[in-house]
Amino acid sequence: MRAAVAGLVLACSAYAAPAAAAAAPRGSAACPGANLQPTAADLQAIDAATLCLVDRMRATAHVRAVRVNRELGRLAADQVGLMVRMNYFADVRPSGQTPLSLVVESRYPSKAARVSVGQNIAWATGRYATPAMVVTAWMASPPHREIMLDGEYRDAGVAVTPAIPPMIGQGDGGATYAILFGVRLH
Repeated sequence: MRAAVAGLVLACSAYAAPAAAAAAPRGSAACPGANLQPTAADLQAIDAATLCLVDRMRATAHVRAVRVNRELGRLAADQVGLMVRMNYFADVRPSGQTPLSLVVESRYPSKAARVSVGQNIAWATGRYATPAMVVTAWMASPPHREIMLDGEYRDAGVAVTPAIPPMIGQGDGGATYAILFGVRLH
């Protein structure tokens, strides 16, 4: 018999100039859905809560909020879905595609002279699978915090799936998260 273990693991990648990062704020105003456990029925609320929490952290650091971008959201959804289906956990896909290469091939650049992107991913089980716990963990990790608080980013797309890659655990429940930040410079 295998014991269930609750946990949280993070990864990130940035393809943008680094910006100064602020210390993780202690607490933030409530975002609806911040403490929900991801299920197939509440994914829109989970995505919205995750972005709300990220924007609260950005506001605390005096960085403007990001705009929801459907194309970045679609790419984030593709990322979490692929990680679960192909049984891996990494920013770079098994095919070698990076977040930047995926964004450049998408409709997001649309006449931009330059695009910068950053991505944070996480998987979590048990009580750690809520948006509040995932965003708190990202803020506690300097590279993830740097991406989240980078004032250059103007847009973001979030996606969560209520599953984890099988290599991480079978039947443990949980969720896999991705947030993709971007900016188009003309």
